[in-house]
Amino acid sequence: MTNRFWRIDRRPEGTDFASALTLVEAPLAPLAEGEIRIRNSHLSMDAGTRMWLTAREDGYQPPLPLGIAMTGLVLGEVVESRAAGFAPGDLVRAFGQWADVSTVDAVMSGAIVLDPSVADRRAWFGPLGMNGWTALWGVEQTGAAKPGERVLVSAAAGATGILAVQIAKLLGCEAWGIVGGDSKWRYLKHEIGVTGVVDYKGSNPGAQLDVAGGFDVYFDNVGGPLLDQVLTRMNHYGRIAVCGLVADYTSGTRTAPREFDQVLMRRLRIEGFFSPDFMHEGPALTARLRAWHEAGELVMPYDVTRGLKNALTAYAKLFTGANIGKVIVELDT
Repeated sequence: MTNRFWRIDRRPEGTDFASALTLVEAPLAPLAEGEIRIRNSHLSMDAGTRMWLTAREDGYQPPLPLGIAMTGLVLGEVVESRAAGFAPGDLVRAFGQWADVSTVDAVMSGAIVLDPSVADRRAWFGPLGMNGWTALWGVEQTGAAKPGERVLVSAAAGATGILAVQIAKLLGCEAWGIVGGDSKWRYLKHEIGVTGVVDYKGSNPGAQLDVAGGFDVYFDNVGGPLLDQVLTRMNHYGRIAVCGLVADYTSGTRTAPREFDQVLMRRLRIEGFFSPDFMHEGPALTARLRAWHEAGELVMPYDVTRGLKNALTAYAKLFTGANIGKVIVELDT
């Protein structure tokens, strides 16, 4: 049996993924003990994986080696198993390959069996997946948001940001979002119903931020120069939860705040967080998120691209701001 997959041939420059990854076909190797084979139905496109394609050794995980299949979250059915607890037909989520079929070590890939009764299985990538976990943990734990506080989220129309603003509202906070473009502004304001939206592509984003009157929590997905704008508008004893640095991923730059002195002047706390740090809390986080989701209080728009051959087009959307909500590749199964 052969398998198609996206192979990493070189380190991409910016968003030129087409010259760095190649769609190839190769035979599937026999399963080893502890492995499962998944027929992928969906691939999750996540901005954080961009760092895995660089040569940086100081990231939160080592870079992916050249010559292997691109790695990312996958969703699908088990077709073969040599791992306890996994049987053919199980719906699972795991860190697999951008491929028709993923072959993974069940433990090392974080594979989990999912409830197939969830009406839209894509929710296991969004509200009930790591985007949901990250949004809830970042607002409530790292950001330590309290009812009545004002929470600002950057990249608020992206997969994690769009959940973070909703969760801030559900926790009794005043939610604000930073987005790029009028369609995203309108979606957050009129569909999600946040208190305020800042369009960083519009006129004078600093003045737009000033309207709020200061922020207690900043859920940062972007970094870069935008962080300077926010540092000078944080309330005293505010908290900044650093979830991502999208501004750095394709530019090759490093976020270096010019307004760093505000951390001292305003007695701010800045803390980075990463989903493996709270993976053990997954079941409890999922239970809370599922209750909100099934009550219609936590929604996710999906940006779906069909076909494995179009995965690079979908991936680029994360870095060009072309999406609202969760970017997913849906495979032909």
